[in-house]
Amino acid sequence: MALETLPYAWYSSEDVLRRERERIFARSWQYAGRADEVAAAGSLLPVDAGGIPILVVRSGNDDLNAFLNVCRHRGSILVGEPGRRETIQCPYHAWTYGLDGELRAAPRGSELDGDRESLGLRPASVDTWGPFLFVNPDPDASPLAEALGGLPELLPLDGLRFHSRVHFGVNANWKISVENFLECYHCPTAHPEFAAEVDVRPESYELEAHPTFVAQFCTARETGERGQFHLLFPNTGLNVFPGPANLSIGPIAPDGPHRAARFLDYFFAEDAEPAWIARFLAYDDRIGREDTALVESVHRGMASGLLERGRLLPESEQLIAAFQAWIAVRLELEADE
Repeated sequence: MALETLPYAWYSSEDVLRRERERIFARSWQYAGRADEVAAAGSLLPVDAGGIPILVVRSGNDDLNAFLNVCRHRGSILVGEPGRRETIQCPYHAWTYGLDGELRAAPRGSELDGDRESLGLRPASVDTWGPFLFVNPDPDASPLAEALGGLPELLPLDGLRFHSRVHFGVNANWKISVENFLECYHCPTAHPEFAAEVDVRPESYELEAHPTFVAQFCTARETGERGQFHLLFPNTGLNVFPGPANLSIGPIAPDGPHRAARFLDYFFAEDAEPAWIARFLAYDDRIGREDTALVESVHRGMASGLLERGRLLPESEQLIAAFQAWIAVRLELEADE
């Protein structure tokens, strides 16, 4: 029996997005970039965590810290671009913080009347998994390892080297983009090139739901090589296509209720042929463009306001059902809101 989806109104509501930011993104581990981006002492890396600005900092004593990238004075963003510095200075009124987050100086600071000690940057959580950098705006977050669960056992990272990053955007709610990623029911229709290479029949395309992530496993028709695609809740996608060693990883982040901002970091074997990498990236780009057209069409349909919700196939779309249940529990909204 088909399952009901979340209400379509949840995909275009500012109020729902505000609650998602408070109850999901402010409390979740999210992919932020590469660990080598903050390897050197004094490195500053501004990142976005579902619309929450976070600053990752490598201190002079090699500590890795993260803070809300917001000045405690009047709320200005502190750092807009990656770089290396000995201090963090707000571009608005020059309030200056140490790499440990403490307020070190403020023009006319005598007016603070002893409040300086309480005006350090708000801490956040940061951790690494292999070459990957993750942040969580919650300073008291459970360890990243708990969120990863069994994922590292499925994805050996040895021998992979960073190649490039691709940025793109989608004119659709972030949840629609995630849900499109969580099923291959659409693959024979929308991705004929992929479906010709990979066995997408339901008896061959495997789906697994885990407490903190969901997984898809596929097999190349000719070679029998395996591929796998994962979503680490709430919004980190990981892709391994059948064939030579490859992996891409990146967040699907809300940029308002009607748009998602995305990037993918691509990793390949150190000895991968440049010509093969070029063909692979072009192939992945074609699939991405096909998906963009799909999710933007879904967003327009949902936003029409004339249908309250849709239906999910309980087997073929079980990972969407798992994702939607995870979202609904954390939003604590009634189905008719």
